[in-house]
Amino acid sequence: MNDMKDLVERITQRIQQMEKFEKFPIIINVSNRHVHLTKEHFEILFGTNVELTKLRDLMQPGQFAANETVTIVGPKGKFENVRIIGPLRKYTQIEISRTDSFVLGVKPPIRDSGNLTGSPGLIIIGPKGKIELNEGCIIALRHIHFTPQDAEKLGIKDKDYVRILAGKGKGRETIFSDVICRVSKEYATECHLDIDEANAANVDNGEYIYIVEKL
Repeated sequence: MNDMKDLVERITQRIQQMEKFEKFPIIINVSNRHVHLTKEHFEILFGTNVELTKLRDLMQPGQFAANETVTIVGPKGKFENVRIIGPLRKYTQIEISRTDSFVLGVKPPIRDSGNLTGSPGLIIIGPKGKIELNEGCIIALRHIHFTPQDAEKLGIKDKDYVRILAGKGKGRETIFSDVICRVSKEYATECHLDIDEANAANVDNGEYIYIVEKL
């Protein structure tokens, strides 16, 4: 009897959670290949006494797409005009898609930002110089940024994992698992998918995903 009562309570809680998630769509922005640079590496590539300049603001507070671009080179191929994302960071990181990795000829791990140990390196070429990284190239782990207020509404904690629905009603609805949640007062609430994931679900910038469940 107690087992049946516990089952009913779990099912009820699950339905309530699903209803809460359904009422809270989260905006998507699609992440194409890009580079984060340290000040030291930026100066090697672009020269000293040069500032990283803003092309447009991104949704995350203080983050921006820069006017400056670089070329990234792997064992097999290269990509030109790869956008730098500002501001400058404490570590240099290259984020690409799995499709990009075939062109470059590298096998980057799927990692959360900043977790670069053991990742492959690439050559980065700028107008004034180049750097040869020993490591730093990853495929970004799909993720959602949350304000503390929005996370609290949904019962989400920093580093929780969720399952999401993308492309609702667009003919290629896709469930993505292993989506990490990042919660900080420095964030705006936003989901990042890379271009392969967005194409698979037929979604574009400014559309919405829905959390299906916590994992």
